[in-house]
Order: sequence, then structure tokens, then C-alpha cells
Amino acid sequence: MTIAFLLTTLVVVITPGTGVIYTLATGLSAGRRAGLVAAAGSTVSLVPHLVAAVTGLAALLRAGTPAFRVVTWLGVAYLLWMAWAALRDRGPLLPVDGDHPPRPAGRLFRDGVLLNLLNPKVTVFFVAFLPQFVPPDAPDAPARMLACGAVFMLATLVVFAGYALLAGALRRRVLARPRLTALLRHGFAGSFLALGLGLALTAR
Repeated sequence: MTIAFLLTTLVVVITPGTGVIYTLATGLSAGRRAGLVAAAGSTVSLVPHLVAAVTGLAALLRAGTPAFRVVTWLGVAYLLWMAWAALRDRGPLLPVDGDHPPRPAGRLFRDGVLLNLLNPKVTVFFVAFLPQFVPPDAPDAPARMLACGAVFMLATLVVFAGYALLAGALRRRVLARPRLTALLRHGFAGSFLALGLGLALTAR
């Protein structure tokens, strides 16, 4: 495992994507603990992608099989649904009163898993990313890829947890500014919409 791999991993993980947006939105809407649950779900979703990359299944999916298109369009539908869910909420972004009970931790975790699990671009990323740092002729190549993948997942969890803690710390300040709350809600909805449309374009 090289410094180049660690630096590349850090850059990739910090760059905002589906998991980061979901973690930030959850942390702002429900607090630090909920944000950490969302971060954990987004990280756990990487396990099937890593296994697919190591076993070569991802390469078969990327080759244009119907299964790849099915997973892609499921991911598009889920992202569009998340965008609609953010837009349809006319109440406060942070449901702190009795009329807006917080979402169960299990549901937050599930949504975090599904968002990345239904994103085939994550699997493709593992296929393109990990082999660059593992010699293909190495006898222990699968083990090395698993080790690199584990480090990538750990970095993802740490960075996403940082996003969750930051969002939780800013939560009360956001509450005090209704206009900012509405702007953030629309911003998150627009981000999910953009990610969904981008994924749809790659599936054509």
C-alpha cells in the first residue's frame, strides 16, 4: 500500500457525492447521531461493490449486460425519489416537534446503504481504482485488493463521520434561519436530481 494510494483515496472520499450529500442532509435534519448512522450505512454499502470488484463480477456487469442496466435504472429511480422526498417536505428541515417524529435509525441506515448499493458507478470505480495499486501478476492480488478496499472503506467512514459531526454542529444555526433551511432543502433535492440525471445519461 503506497502513499499514492492513500492520497488518491483521501481525495476521492472527500469529494462530494451521493454518500456525502446524504450524510450532510441527515446530519442537518436530525443531528449528529443520525448523521453518523447515515455515514455508517453509506460505508457498509461499499462491501458488495468491493466483493464484486475482487471477484470480477463488476467487469461482467460493466460489459453491457441487462443486469447492469437494471441496477443502473434502479439507482436512478431511487435518487429521483430522494429528490422528490426532499422537495415535498414543506415543514422545517429539522423535525424537532411532536408532529414530525425523527426517522428511525434503521431507516436512516437502510437509505444510506441503498443509495450507494444501487449506484453501479461505485462498482466501476472499484474496478478502475484498485487494480492500479495492485500488481495483476501478484499471487496475493485478491488479498491485496481486499486490504486496499478495507482501507478505502475506513477512510470513507472517518471522512463521512466528520461530515456528520460538522452538519450536527451547524444544525441549530440552520434552524434559526428559515430561508437558509429552505435553500438547503432545495439544494439537497437538486443534488440528488443532478446525480440521478447524470447516472441516467451514463445508462443510455
